[in-house]
Amino acid sequence: MESSDKVVETVIVGNYVEMEADGKSKDFKSKLSKFFWDGGSTYDAWFSCASNQVAQVLLTLPYSFSQLGMLSGILFQLFYGLLGSWTAYLISTLYVEYRTRKEREKVDFRNHVIQWFEVLDGLLGKHWRNVGLAFNCTFLLFGSVIQLIACASNIYYINDNLDKRTWTYIFGACCATTVFIPSFHNYRIWSFLGLVMTTYTAWYLTIASILHGQVEGVKHSGPTKLVLYFTGATNILYTFGGHAVTVEIMHAMWKPQKFKAIYLLATLYVLTLTLPSASAVYWAFGDLLLNHSNAFSLLPKSPFRDMAVILMLIHQFITFGFACTPLYFVWEKAIGMHECKSLCKRAAARLPVVIPIWFLAIIFPFFGPINSTVGSLLVSFTVYIIPALAHIFTYRSAAARENAVERPPRFLGGWIGSYTINVFVVVWVFVVGFGFGGWASITNFVRQIDTFGLFTKCYQCPPQAAPMVFNATTSAAPPPLHRPLLNHTHRP
Repeated sequence: MESSDKVVETVIVGNYVEMEADGKSKDFKSKLSKFFWDGGSTYDAWFSCASNQVAQVLLTLPYSFSQLGMLSGILFQLFYGLLGSWTAYLISTLYVEYRTRKEREKVDFRNHVIQWFEVLDGLLGKHWRNVGLAFNCTFLLFGSVIQLIACASNIYYINDNLDKRTWTYIFGACCATTVFIPSFHNYRIWSFLGLVMTTYTAWYLTIASILHGQVEGVKHSGPTKLVLYFTGATNILYTFGGHAVTVEIMHAMWKPQKFKAIYLLATLYVLTLTLPSASAVYWAFGDLLLNHSNAFSLLPKSPFRDMAVILMLIHQFITFGFACTPLYFVWEKAIGMHECKSLCKRAAARLPVVIPIWFLAIIFPFFGPINSTVGSLLVSFTVYIIPALAHIFTYRSAAARENAVERPPRFLGGWIGSYTINVFVVVWVFVVGFGFGGWASITNFVRQIDTFGLFTKCYQCPPQAAPMVFNATTSAAPPPLHRPLLNHTHRP
């Protein structure tokens, strides 16, 4: 029975349903919570795409430029930015097609988040679903691993009292708190802050490098080896392959049909951050970057650098949540907890997902080389090859093209143009990204293992001064620490 002064309504928060009392006006706390928490507009989607796309690769792109050279670095960013925007558009088209078909069948998605493997299942069958699920989950797993490695690598440049492995333990525990964020619907304030943080960091890198000037005897010899060249190229492939979570971001929108060009606009903004910062750092330090995959390691310590490090740490926590949340959804569905209305129960059920991520970050702490390896072996298929092939096979029949919910833009040649672009994407990414890029990245990755070993405590840390060792077999005692040595040839 409905009361005259109080109406009970159902409010969807994240992907679970709550009951909320609504009187004549909602209280300030509720409005404030909605303002920061409940995001589903096109602006929220844009912030999510841009924030998720740039992340910690901002710090490894100068390293890629040292492998590729200035010209190739700029061209590959522009090229893969366009390629990534195209395949994100394909994913959004297939999502709208799948959701429209299901909603015609009266399927209710209020308590269910649609994911990419379900889109493949609904449009193309279980074999496509299994392949998409395997690649997507593995990529997101290692994407989360990379964020933990980046956290440890960055904080070391503020506080080196602890080694990077110990910092990985600490940040693994911190990032585990993302289990309490229900869905991408609840990333409104985080996405906004994340983009502000990376914008500051990008322009700090640019301005600090220009003010620092070129180091003495700077050399810009890249590209010098094919292994380095294709390793750098696949890192950029990884940079613009952040749309593995496109479906989840779209599903969080109030009107997912408006997504369309959002990823392209996000990419254009990201290019205004990555091109100046990578070019300026490479111009200033040149070949030194070949042995410094984190751009922070070469810039002098200052309050501005410390601020950039802190902001990137917070942003990497956010990006960890972006990469891990789809894995939480998959795990919830596997154990039957996805439609549970209790946030605490779902958070507890998600914790086992964090453990393998934590462990892998400790085994492979190779900041930089791991990006290229993940890019060539996983990103190439997850967000480039599979979406392009899925689009071709979904609309292979005349009837499917005729009844398509969204048709390819005319200025790109309609169906013929889209098929041509899709075939080009598949061939290029398979040969250059997966083939040459895979060979180069694995070669470089194995080299890191041979050089530093697994479970290394401090990857690419500066060598520490060796302490003086007292030889107990000699009768002479070491000189007192408070007295200077008069005879410099004296040995204890």
